[in-house]
Amino acid sequence: MTLPLDLEPKFKIKYDQTHGSPYDRGGADSYYGRNFDPHYWPEGTQKGTRVDMKDMTPVEITAYTKGYNDNEDEGHFKEW
Repeated sequence: MTLPLDLEPKFKIKYDQTHGSPYDRGGADSYYGRNFDPHYWPEGTQKGTRVDMKDMTPVEITAYTKGYNDNEDEGHFKEW
């Protein structure tokens, strides 16, 4: 059994986009041309303790991945 490729979800997931969130960090890593490296900063970027993938929940890793992929799809990259 195969499913049609054009299936769209009935609802859109809203990701926390605050500075330092998994979604934000994924987008920033893509924007700056960094490798895919799931992480986030719960107190804001470069504040407090960085949370690496080994300590992230599946939902947090999904949010990071979505942020990274959204930016890749938009093609919004830092011009050096």
